[in-house]
Amino acid sequence: MRRNTSRGRTSHTPQPHTAHRRTAAVALAGVAALIAVAAQSGVAGAAPAKPQPGRMNPAHAAVGLTPSQRAELIRHADTATAATARSLGLGAQEKLVVKDVVKDADGTVHTRYERTYAGLPVLGGDLVVDTARSGRTTGVIKATRATVKVAGLTPAVSKAAAEKQAVQQAKARGGNRSAADSVRKVIWAASGRPVLAYETVVGGFQDDGTPNQLHVITDATTGKKLYEYQGIETGIGNTQYSGQVNLTTTQSGSTYTLTDGARGGHKTYNLNHGSSGTGTLFSQNNDTWGNGTTSNAATAGADAHYGAQETWDFYKNTFGRSGIRNDGVGAYSRVHYGNAYVNAFWDDSCFCMTYGDGSGNNDPLTALDVAGHEMSHGVTSNTAGLDYSDESGGLNEATSDIMGTGVEFYANNSSDPGDYLIGEKININGDGTPLRYMDKPSKDGSSADSWYSGVGGLDVHYSSGIANHFFYLLSEGSGAKVINGVSYNSPTSDGLPVTGIGRDKALQIWYKALTTKFTSTTNYADARTGTLAAAGELYGTSSAEYAAVQDAWAAVNVGSRSGGGGGGGTGSTYDNNTQMAIPDNGPAITSAITVSDRSGNAPGNLQVSVDITHTWRGDLVIDLIGPSGKAYRLKNFSSSDSAHNVKATYTVNAATETANGTWKLKVQDQASQDTGTLNDWKLTFP
Repeated sequence: MRRNTSRGRTSHTPQPHTAHRRTAAVALAGVAALIAVAAQSGVAGAAPAKPQPGRMNPAHAAVGLTPSQRAELIRHADTATAATARSLGLGAQEKLVVKDVVKDADGTVHTRYERTYAGLPVLGGDLVVDTARSGRTTGVIKATRATVKVAGLTPAVSKAAAEKQAVQQAKARGGNRSAADSVRKVIWAASGRPVLAYETVVGGFQDDGTPNQLHVITDATTGKKLYEYQGIETGIGNTQYSGQVNLTTTQSGSTYTLTDGARGGHKTYNLNHGSSGTGTLFSQNNDTWGNGTTSNAATAGADAHYGAQETWDFYKNTFGRSGIRNDGVGAYSRVHYGNAYVNAFWDDSCFCMTYGDGSGNNDPLTALDVAGHEMSHGVTSNTAGLDYSDESGGLNEATSDIMGTGVEFYANNSSDPGDYLIGEKININGDGTPLRYMDKPSKDGSSADSWYSGVGGLDVHYSSGIANHFFYLLSEGSGAKVINGVSYNSPTSDGLPVTGIGRDKALQIWYKALTTKFTSTTNYADARTGTLAAAGELYGTSSAEYAAVQDAWAAVNVGSRSGGGGGGGTGSTYDNNTQMAIPDNGPAITSAITVSDRSGNAPGNLQVSVDITHTWRGDLVIDLIGPSGKAYRLKNFSSSDSAHNVKATYTVNAATETANGTWKLKVQDQASQDTGTLNDWKLTFP
């Protein structure tokens, strides 16, 4: 795309805003405040019983629901969706659809909803409602803060035009289809102001043989592409087997099949190098499967079956989750996909896990962390539904790395001991190195160790490095150490040490955040807020665990440190959520926050959080203007940064500024063809 870099310099009259001051407190009140700070609305309830130091607060632990108990909770929520929508102030044309429920031991129910508008799905309209045992709403977390409303429901752009654009996008990425699988009208709300749009899904195959499910969102008024993401979620490969293991199979007469009746009826099929359907269920007249080599097709089947078994048990025994959807129903696995296919993938549309046989069909990608990683994509899809693009896509991938690592440690298999290396036993790189390193992600040559403003533009497998690094630091801490015979040496972006709290606690915090705090649009700043909220509920806001979450995020350049104390500190956040349009290649806009209740100077680590919707963020230049009039550059112009949106937290040394006064955010678009909206910005004084 040809870019015009001429610049406009006209000033824009500031819009002062009465600052909303939020101060971190203790227990649930502090948690609710943190949720609110991340632009996810919440109302504080009564404080729970104070947990004992270092122990999880049992009141906020999720209880294991039987399929019938879960179904009953969903039915109950479903009968009240109209009343819930009214209580949340949703418009007359908006309706809620129940997606999932989580129940805590104290009776709190976290209900996850999708939303419709005039009967159309609202993509990015998902939300989580927390309800106390008494029935009182105690918190709401929304994927978008915008009011869902559009001017009309009649498209100016034809469905055929949207389909043509999507098919072209798919072909540019190796797709082989001349027509889309489906085109539907939707409301697109994930990138700021809701608009009438088309969602087009193009199937077929990608250039490496992976099935294609490219989703393209097109503005139904202008015809402009708003967003795209790949519905097939691929990831790591691992060709190493797990040795001799016990499998749960099913016998009928003299025939045995790879059917796991103890885990929701999970089945493992042999595609025999096909690429569609289920293939043939593994079946034989004895219960010994494979011979440990690729000369026997059942070897890969045994590995896949074992991986599904251990992943089910990990989620069940660690979090009380009964299967990927938490409904007691098993997925199914397919091995020997395609010809020399060097990957594995989860497909939510078939609720199945698929493995290729690797280069030369000699190395089936059927190891334990593959199963844990890929099937965790299914868990994410059926909980937070993190969009598979930008920062949310990195969090999606990281969740699978985190949970796949959890599965590997959980299995405690001597043939594949737990580690923080992803794909360490395969040779895709040709040199025997892992695909990813959680202790120092940049060791793979592409992944990010810490957050920066352009990280959302990376491939999601590389932007995942930030959360992977956070999880490692939270679990094990920084510095050099040896775990299960593997040497690690994890750095921090601020040069300060982090003390880990152990992998078990880190997993509980991440899972609770995933299932009750994250939404489809969660970015890294939101993930910090969500994990802090989860840590506060589980261990208390004055706990070492809560402080460790703060410190681990700060160590990957997301937010500030705990201040060395034992908890949430006394930080305050001020925000201005008045939306302002950003003129295309025009004058700068300024939005103001007035601070009047502090003393002395601002800190040297003032946090400035910015939420901007924009279709070519490289056009934007962003400055913080202090009360003295001094400008602090947050983001420079970059003609090559074509990614969407700015959802970032910047650290500013503002120690020479007085804290009280009017602070301004100045935003200017310095190139033509793309527009955007300032949705929200915040100042946080740690």
